[in-house]
Amino acid sequence: MPFGQLVIGPPGSGKTTYCNGMQQFLNALGRKTVIVNLDPANDNMPYECAVNVEDLITLEDAMDAYQLGPNGGMVYCVEYLEKNIEWLAAKLKPYADDGYYFIFDCPGQVELYTHNQSIKAIVQRLEKLHYRLACVHLVDSSYCTEASRFISVLLLSLTTMTMLEMPHVNVLSKIDLLEQMGQLDFSLEYYTSVMDLDYLLFHLNEREPSTRFGDLNKVICELIEDYSLVGFSTLCITDKHSVANLLKEVDKANGYIFGALSQANESILMSANSTDLLSEARDAQMRYETLRDATTDIRPGGAGSTPLNSLLENMSIIEH
Repeated sequence: MPFGQLVIGPPGSGKTTYCNGMQQFLNALGRKTVIVNLDPANDNMPYECAVNVEDLITLEDAMDAYQLGPNGGMVYCVEYLEKNIEWLAAKLKPYADDGYYFIFDCPGQVELYTHNQSIKAIVQRLEKLHYRLACVHLVDSSYCTEASRFISVLLLSLTTMTMLEMPHVNVLSKIDLLEQMGQLDFSLEYYTSVMDLDYLLFHLNEREPSTRFGDLNKVICELIEDYSLVGFSTLCITDKHSVANLLKEVDKANGYIFGALSQANESILMSANSTDLLSEARDAQMRYETLRDATTDIRPGGAGSTPLNSLLENMSIIEH
């Protein structure tokens, strides 16, 4: 039963960097991992991908053949992949049979996850082939610095969750750069837990004091709270502790942590409840306000890089 992550998010949210860093981290843990590139416009990949959609179709070919713009060409490419899903399944099968863990690097066009059905159809087809996937939705943590931008991220995350209908982990990426992007109106845990949005609504209306928009803002906040689905983890891809905490959440979401569940194996169940997101948010805010330069870079040759086997120190992640 193959497991994996479907990595999505708006352009610039750090998807490709995340895929590269997570693959290195998983390989250091001894978990055999491959990356599958599903972005036909991803020309500069820092990683070696096992399966590349550009072997099937490229964005440039679609644009030239049908006189499409970048967004239209991207939609066509994803729909073409859906029509040729057996090609993807055949490419994945040797790695699935060999027990590899999958990371799917997806396009950044948000309409593919909010309006178009092709990504959803691809995921459903893979699930029928017994792939156990979780969606990792990355958004830039800079959106927390403005109330209006954060509300838009909440709407995007909620729409994506209801559209894809799969286990979902929302992530505020580049959390180590947050202090450089502006002052937060509230503590970081307010944004990760999506607490009472009335406080955020006050700041939103204070900066845009139109009565008409004030009513709209109130309805949007009420909609988000009524669903009560959206919350965020935090991530600094160069910090091993941040990556490990996020991996625990993803492993619970796609069921990987229960893959070796057997009689009297209580350690897995204990690990499943070991991550406290509120404590993680408090720790992240304190760490990156005062110790931003002390993070450990897991990129090869990066500043402060350490041997990969040192990443295993003090890790409590279940492997099977």
